[in-house]
Amino acid sequence: MQSIKSHIINNQHFFIDSLLNSYSQVFFSSYKPFALLIFLVSFIDIYTGLMGLLAVLTTSVTAFTFNLDKATISKGLYGFNALLVGLGLGIYYALSWHLVLIVVLSGIFTLLISVSLQGIVGKYHLPYLSIPFLLSIWTFTIATKQFEALGISERGIYTMNELYVVGGHSLVKVYEYFNAASIPPFIKGYFVSLSAILFQYNVLVGFLISLGLLFFSRIAFSLSLIGFFIAYLFYSSIEANITMIEYSYIGFNYILTSIAIGGFFLVPSTRSYLSVIILVPLVAILSISFSSIFLYFHLAIYSLPFNIIVLLFLYSLKYRVNYNQKLSEVLYQYNKPEKNLYTYINHQIRFKHQQYIALKLPFMGVWKVSQGFNGEHTHQGDFRYAWDFIICNKSGLQFKNEGHILEDYFCYNKPVIAPAEGTIEEVLDGIEDNPIGDVNIKQNWGNTIVIKHSDYTYTKLSHLKKDSIVVKKGEKVSFGQIIGRCGNSGRSPYPHLHFQVQPHPFIGSSTMYTPVSSYLTIHDKKELVQSYSIPQENEHVANTENHALLENAFHFVPGQILSFTVKGHNKTKKLEWHIAINSNNETYFHCIESKAKAYYISDSESFLFTYYEGPKDALLHKLFLGVFKVQKSYYKDNTLSDTIPVFYNYPAVFLWFYDFISPFTRLVKTTFTMNYDSKDDVFETSQIRLYSTCSNQLIAKTIKESKCSLFIEKTGIQQISFYHKNQKVILEPINNDEEAQQ
Repeated sequence: MQSIKSHIINNQHFFIDSLLNSYSQVFFSSYKPFALLIFLVSFIDIYTGLMGLLAVLTTSVTAFTFNLDKATISKGLYGFNALLVGLGLGIYYALSWHLVLIVVLSGIFTLLISVSLQGIVGKYHLPYLSIPFLLSIWTFTIATKQFEALGISERGIYTMNELYVVGGHSLVKVYEYFNAASIPPFIKGYFVSLSAILFQYNVLVGFLISLGLLFFSRIAFSLSLIGFFIAYLFYSSIEANITMIEYSYIGFNYILTSIAIGGFFLVPSTRSYLSVIILVPLVAILSISFSSIFLYFHLAIYSLPFNIIVLLFLYSLKYRVNYNQKLSEVLYQYNKPEKNLYTYINHQIRFKHQQYIALKLPFMGVWKVSQGFNGEHTHQGDFRYAWDFIICNKSGLQFKNEGHILEDYFCYNKPVIAPAEGTIEEVLDGIEDNPIGDVNIKQNWGNTIVIKHSDYTYTKLSHLKKDSIVVKKGEKVSFGQIIGRCGNSGRSPYPHLHFQVQPHPFIGSSTMYTPVSSYLTIHDKKELVQSYSIPQENEHVANTENHALLENAFHFVPGQILSFTVKGHNKTKKLEWHIAINSNNETYFHCIESKAKAYYISDSESFLFTYYEGPKDALLHKLFLGVFKVQKSYYKDNTLSDTIPVFYNYPAVFLWFYDFISPFTRLVKTTFTMNYDSKDDVFETSQIRLYSTCSNQLIAKTIKESKCSLFIEKTGIQQISFYHKNQKVILEPINNDEEAQQ
């Protein structure tokens, strides 16, 4: 019975989301208050509003019945086109059961077009925008002209009466006030164009929508003004009929184009705004041109210019030879320009090394870089991005005794390991090791292994010992697997290991710049962790090693339940966080009490949170900020740094004003640092303490800090503490094995 009730509740939420998002998606939004505003405004003409609602419900129910993707339905990506068709038919025809039938059929037809276009343009990673609306409204407009049972609506003639029915005398007075107000033509045209998106022509509706747009997104609001202003200026400069903007369905083309290009499909930036300035006049030219053509067929062009220009522009960007950070497409859509921008800025810093394969050093223990990038001897020209490694003793010598024989050298015959997972691409063996001081120029690289890690990333390890290679071509290898031993073959006067990254599979390929993902530099007995950096000549380096306590503490399994006793605010309570996974294989913490979710990634080297949704006063939000990133290796006195998207920690009121200038400047940021403070025993560690600081910075000056500490033992995290609402809060796990297994 409980599961049936839960299923019903989930379906109710699903259809409510699908309904509201269908309204807000008209402006590329999923902001519920904005959706509710648009929904209510659409009912200023009650019958038109009802037809829009009927079309959305028809599309959502049909899509659900067809078993289409629930996430797409829930986001309103099918419903918003049907909404526009329903509003368009509802405003034109008088209410009758014939109209109801036509609207239902139009909803189904619009869905079929949407799904088809999703497959056609979707394979090019392009949106279908409002093309389904256009094809459907034109089809039904032409067809219904032959339906004598449908009567043309006369409701617009008696606007005052209609408004009185909806909102009484008060709404009529507000409507009269806005109509009588002395509003500049540009502003009036802007409001009317906004209202035209919902097939209405009055300043009041446009004013209400503009307020909703302002509260939903400052960037979208400013872009809507810029887009309309550029169009207005263009019409004035070419002396075209400017009333076309105000009293036809074309005015909103400039607004939607501006929002789509300036802040939705492209990350908001100076160049995205410049793109708007260039593209809006093209939209105007198409509007004027197509209006003349479509007039012959007695059809409105609706959003056709917007669709053509946006799709042409986005498609053209696919053919750029080089990726341009200053004009970047949005890869993960947050349905809000500000979130798209702040997340993009953060990812540019946080994941700037994602383009590289995570390579480690190809040996065990501590080695010295005897020759680095642009080395003095052989690392020049096409081969400048390479390393030579040797082993030295405490005195800095690389050999014992006199160093006259190979066995005197500390690195000779030492294991060489695979620097990452891959496939053996090439093996060259059987070349004799040189006596000390001699070189083999004919067989320059000596005994060599080439490993393929991706289509354009290969590693090459050379000068290996004869007959020491233990892998074969085509064999799969994993990081740390022994593949051979250090030798002195090829152009090598003394034993050393040559290591390079290259874009091609053949021996002798040119090198390419690639950092090492994680390693230690050792100096004066201090071990410093380096992340995606380049080992420098004369540095002593080693691979980092994960710490068992940290690996255990940050190993979470979907289905696991984390139960805590929360002490703070003069009370004690129980808190549960569930580890879950969604249909996209994204893992996250789910707080039962607050409904908050904190998404995370856990790989071989680190644990990091990626995205949070839910209230900011939830304890899970504090964990999200306090444990934003944890490296699973432990080295004393090391500090881990990262950045956090500013909207997670800055006050909403501050960002509300900062949003207006955020595409053009980087005045604020939120930084994260993690200090690995102590472990109790050098040889057998049983305790680790971590301290983190989350700092808001304005023009490089810290204006706010929040701190978090973790105490870790062999059984996992034993305590989490931070300040919440100006009081210290302590979370202690409930050590109940049976509960944990559930």
